[in-house]
Amino acid sequence: MTGEWKECKLREIASEIKSGGTPSTKHQEYYGGIIPWLNTKEIHFNRIRDTDIKITEGGLNNSSAKWVKENSIIVAMYGATAGKIAINKIPLTTNQACCNITPDSEKADYNFVYYNLCHRYDELVNLSCGAAQQNLNVGLITNLDIILPPITEQCAIASVLSSLDDKIDLLHRQNKTLEAMAETLFRQWFVEEADEGWEEDSLLKLIRLVGGGTPKTSITEYWDGDIPWLAGGDIAANHRSFVNHAEKRITEAGLNKSSAKLLPKYATVISARGTVGKYCLLAEPMAFSQSNYGILPNIDDCFFFTYLLINHVVEELQSSAYGSVFDTITTATFKENEVLIPTEKEIIQFEKSISPYFQKMFINKGQIRTLEKLRDTLLPKLMSGEVRVELAQGEAAR
Repeated sequence: MTGEWKECKLREIASEIKSGGTPSTKHQEYYGGIIPWLNTKEIHFNRIRDTDIKITEGGLNNSSAKWVKENSIIVAMYGATAGKIAINKIPLTTNQACCNITPDSEKADYNFVYYNLCHRYDELVNLSCGAAQQNLNVGLITNLDIILPPITEQCAIASVLSSLDDKIDLLHRQNKTLEAMAETLFRQWFVEEADEGWEEDSLLKLIRLVGGGTPKTSITEYWDGDIPWLAGGDIAANHRSFVNHAEKRITEAGLNKSSAKLLPKYATVISARGTVGKYCLLAEPMAFSQSNYGILPNIDDCFFFTYLLINHVVEELQSSAYGSVFDTITTATFKENEVLIPTEKEIIQFEKSISPYFQKMFINKGQIRTLEKLRDTLLPKLMSGEVRVELAQGEAAR
């Protein structure tokens, strides 16, 4: 490491360090306001521009939730997301499982600190303490050593990585726009301008369900093969988009010696347990666990119609989910859901008209994956000083 880089504690470069709080759920008036409130489930090495839940002034004032300035680094301390990082692009509040660090701009570039901690996810996980639930705490996190180059170089390094994330964000936004346009066309064709002659019948008249499975984890030759195998987390992470990567892969033997099945490219997969009702499109053939359903069209190759149909009915499926401890979507949930049944000709025509939207989304998702790989390859090299960023002559600190 070059002598220009200096080591200090994370807390020494912070202007503010705080955790958050959760307003009492017994008070409905604390929720449904306009104040963004972040849950750790939303933290996944990402930029936060909105939150799933909003609270009211009453919720803020009657809890330990606090405002966190934009461009703070947020570290998840508890549960499944412990050690994961986010950066907030809006002022917000958080729950108590978040450690919120606002860097001092004279000492550190906030983007550099964000990428530094993203790179150190494994280190943060290893710092976790607790048996059943992995836990970090504010003290452990802010006592981390961090090695910093001069602030001009911090900004230059962060700029390289941020530019890749900017492109990734743009492609994600393009895909959301394309999907919104496709959803609008679906509603126009099959809801607003539905033929009066179409009859209602079971959802299963239009789709076919495929069950999943998990090869035995005790048999090593079933795993680390060439076949992507989706778990619920993979589907949730790619909700309402193409999925082109799975955390785990299985072998042909694992596929053949279990109830796992290989779905074709463009098939839809929906989570039936846990995070019920998350769904995505396959960018390539994939297998999946028994906690999910594969969904195929009953009309050949009408995959995008099928995906938009699931999008149209998913809230009803979720509200009908059966289960005492865990909500569960079952075959009966699909069977009992009734929809208008268009003619085969109408569905095929719609599929042809909508296909270009999804083909563009597919291309964008591939580009996203390429950019993510490039970013993740550069990240450790830039953070260690192995790769240096050339500074413009006379460049000043931000």
